[in-house]
Amino acid sequence: MSITFDKYLETGNQEIDGQHKELIARVNKLTEECQPGKEKNVAVQTLDFLMDYTEFHFNDEEKLQETHNYPLLQAHKDQHAKFVKAVEELREMLEEEEGPTEAFVEAVKKNVVEWLLNHIQIWDKQVAAFRNINLEPGACLSAVTAGHRSCCGHSGTLLYRRKMS
Repeated sequence: MSITFDKYLETGNQEIDGQHKELIARVNKLTEECQPGKEKNVAVQTLDFLMDYTEFHFNDEEKLQETHNYPLLQAHKDQHAKFVKAVEELREMLEEEEGPTEAFVEAVKKNVVEWLLNHIQIWDKQVAAFRNINLEPGACLSAVTAGHRSCCGHSGTLLYRRKMS
């Protein structure tokens, strides 16, 4: 399964979008190299190659969020930690086998490919919306990310209201 970076994955931040493109390229390489029957050492190296860049990217994202006082920073960090743990578990799974198995390939699809797409489209776009909107105290995050002018009645996290023009 190959991921294509398109407008649905854009956050509007050139640096982060560029890093997402690199991350996607590495995930695509992982899915290519981790087919059943491929050599174990190639799959392990590719997984490590992905993890190295992932750590760099997550650090950059978190620094950007700290700079902008993003109120859901800890939740975002928790999401990053879940991904790191999932990749570590994949590496352990791979170490226990002679090479990539069908179960490993399915786990990569679920824990890497699907996670990354979901994370960018939901978590990273929320950060981008927070950064790009002129905000004032009072509205919920879903109102901000949906571009509403006031709280939409959502029971979500109370954060900021978009200033009315």
